[in-house]
Amino acid sequence: MKSYTDIEQSKKLADILPLESSDMCWTNHYYGSLRSSMTISAKSIDEYKNLLKNFADLTESDVFYPAWSLSALLDVLPNCTDIVKEEADTENEKYMCTVGVKDDIICTFGNNPVDACVAMVEKLHELKML
Repeated sequence: MKSYTDIEQSKKLADILPLESSDMCWTNHYYGSLRSSMTISAKSIDEYKNLLKNFADLTESDVFYPAWSLSALLDVLPNCTDIVKEEADTENEKYMCTVGVKDDIICTFGNNPVDACVAMVEKLHELKML
């Protein structure tokens, strides 16, 4: 099960959501001769960098992308948000994220709850409702 936004989703959401709403981070930090992407649970980019200083020296080429867990995504969505697992067919399980807005319900879909919530954030942003 996907636990947090992937790098591409994180880049998109970083342009939409406040960075302090993220609770994780992707980094391309070097560890010896290996370049890897990893996550670190923390509340800010400065905190991510401080945590990494315990492991190795950072360089100017180190890149950090905030990432959001399902819990962090639900925190930025309206309180009336609901996620429902729907079986589209026997091979693919789909998730639906719904938000009640005025007299309407907005629905988005994803292969997992994180993807469904990311789609909802993007949709609400597009509609200028976030």
